[in-house]
Amino acid sequence: MRGTTLGASGPEVGVVGLGCMGMSWAYDELGRDDTVSVEVIHRAVELGCTLIDTADMYGPFTNEELVGRALRGRRDEVVLATKGGLVVDDPKTYASHRDGRPEHLRGACEASLRRLGVDHVDLYQLHRVDPDVPVEESWGTMAELVWEGKVRAIGLSEASVEDIRRAQAVHPVASVQSELSLWSRDAIESGVLEFCREQGIAFIAFSPLGRGFLSGRISSADDLPEADGRHRLPRFQSEALAANLGILGELRKVADRLQATPAQVALAWVLAQGKNVVVIPGTKNMGYLEENAGAAGVELDDAALAALEDVPAAVGTRY
Repeated sequence: MRGTTLGASGPEVGVVGLGCMGMSWAYDELGRDDTVSVEVIHRAVELGCTLIDTADMYGPFTNEELVGRALRGRRDEVVLATKGGLVVDDPKTYASHRDGRPEHLRGACEASLRRLGVDHVDLYQLHRVDPDVPVEESWGTMAELVWEGKVRAIGLSEASVEDIRRAQAVHPVASVQSELSLWSRDAIESGVLEFCREQGIAFIAFSPLGRGFLSGRISSADDLPEADGRHRLPRFQSEALAANLGILGELRKVADRLQATPAQVALAWVLAQGKNVVVIPGTKNMGYLEENAGAAGVELDDAALAALEDVPAAVGTRY
């Protein structure tokens, strides 16, 4: 698989990575199967999907434990990323709050290392900037973790250009993780993607398949498991979901012409936004993993790019 680096001097990763959240959090939690998930993580590494992404809030905590078990004996084969700075208040409703205090981030990182069973992570990310804590204070503590050898590089998640600029003045920002897909283009419209490109910062796109919608396998809320957290999201409400099928219709036309799947074309569009872009689609299904990995080899011609740029905007907010 072709690769890129996390920042100017960061580790090299395959352009398609693996988001592990859904293996134990937010989606079909009743269908959780850790044995299968471990096999999927192993296969991802074999396919070159070497960026493995998790966070302490997923579960909470159980996703890091799962990833840690999967990587025993294979730690050196991956670029391991986790996050801190979001604290779950109620796992049933996914209610959470931000905590960017230096003492919290230090404790959270050390706890993540214990759950993962490693002495360092390759990328530690501030899950959200805390409006009550100057970003320089949060970032300064994360920089100390780099100097102490507990973290190789540090990144931000869902940050503004101003947040990134302020953090960069304290310590190099290796990556920015934000949602980016054919139905979520906020990172383009806000200038974050362009800023990252200009600064040599890796852009890690989460939910690049629109939380599964752009795979073409969800046409109504009935296609989601009963306990699936997507039932709470505005874009998956019945009227919005029906309206958003127009996006999928245009995506399928391009996919049919290129002899690829809708998921592969959707991922290829995100990757086409810059050489610094990495996608981390999440899955716990072996077939979907292999399909996603194949997106790295899909080339979008000018006609495909033009058609995809013209797909209608999504109906409903992200959250």
